[in-house]
Amino acid sequence: MLTAAKRSEVSVSAPFDTDLLDRLMDEAGIDVLLATSKHAVQYLLGGHRSIFFDTMDAIGMSRYLPVFVYPKGAAERAGYVGYRLEKYQREVKPFWVSEAQTTSSGCVDAMEKAVDYVRRLGPKPRRIGVETAFLPLDAATALRSAFPDSEIVDALGVLERLRARKTPAELKMLREASDRVIDSMLAVIANHGPGATKQELVDALRREETSRDLAFDYCLITAGTSVNRAPSPQRWEQGDILSLDSGGNYHGYIGDLCRMAIHGEPDAELEDLLGEIEAIQRVAFKAIKPGAMGGDIYAAAGPLLRKSNNHNHLDFLAHGMGLVSHEAPRLTATGPVPYDAYDATRALETGMVVSVETTLLHPKRGFIKLEDTVAVTDQGFDIYGEGGRGWNRGGTG
Repeated sequence: MLTAAKRSEVSVSAPFDTDLLDRLMDEAGIDVLLATSKHAVQYLLGGHRSIFFDTMDAIGMSRYLPVFVYPKGAAERAGYVGYRLEKYQREVKPFWVSEAQTTSSGCVDAMEKAVDYVRRLGPKPRRIGVETAFLPLDAATALRSAFPDSEIVDALGVLERLRARKTPAELKMLREASDRVIDSMLAVIANHGPGATKQELVDALRREETSRDLAFDYCLITAGTSVNRAPSPQRWEQGDILSLDSGGNYHGYIGDLCRMAIHGEPDAELEDLLGEIEAIQRVAFKAIKPGAMGGDIYAAAGPLLRKSNNHNHLDFLAHGMGLVSHEAPRLTATGPVPYDAYDATRALETGMVVSVETTLLHPKRGFIKLEDTVAVTDQGFDIYGEGGRGWNRGGTG
């Protein structure tokens, strides 16, 4: 049975807009929400992440499965099922929910405890919302067996809408993540001379990001005229261009940016190519403002893309950013990550965050790209991590 937390521990209100969540659940016809992804649970609990499972999920014959339970219209009865080691974090910083248990181990065990709590909430729910992409089959089977007459539906869209507008605290973390990724990139570029391998550069970037209190997620890297973006023994030599496209997260919030570098001095053609990409980025930024349709970003970039001499080799993408890359706002249905363009015909709102990226796969000069993180503000837009936008010069050795 789910153990009741002391009511005196629940001294703070929910860290999200419960009225909005209730409304979204009502529109979706969801009576009870069970969130099981680490990023959704972090959001709903106000920043909590298991320190034991921060970078892994598997353990023994199962995996970590946090379960946040939210009954529509009753935030005061929200509950949480966590792994047994989370009890130490709970002692340091109690969860805001009225009931919690941190004694689970494995998917089925966690779901059975969540099921027990849902049963104690009252009448059987008609419709249960879950994150289908983040619910293991064994846990889903246990839930289905417990509520055979309830309809189980995907609530990912509900949670995405809830997170679409970032709070000032979230925006601060996204800015920090972006600034720290840029600073890390510039340090790597400045400290490596000709002959450094792509693998060495990625390893160095990992160290730089980690030293800035970021969790290193990835680095896509190209050197010279190659468009291969994997770390490798290929060397960044004198006269070669370099692209660093890295994601590092700060307390779960992602900084995802791309910058260019060169050993030596760029010639006129390289200056023009990067300048063209910069112009496309800037015109897209100007379309980002509250009240503008999400699709206006693509409409603004379109004319420059079409008239470019390199239009057959250019690619433009704009997507939402936050705890998840490519979260709301969803602005295109033709990008590399499949989803519908829900927000293309809807107004952008203050607090939304968009990644804007323009990529050129030049047949002779190689891979050239800029990627920026842009927040919608009351006045228009704000760029996070704006440094290093030109041809950054590599070190001398």
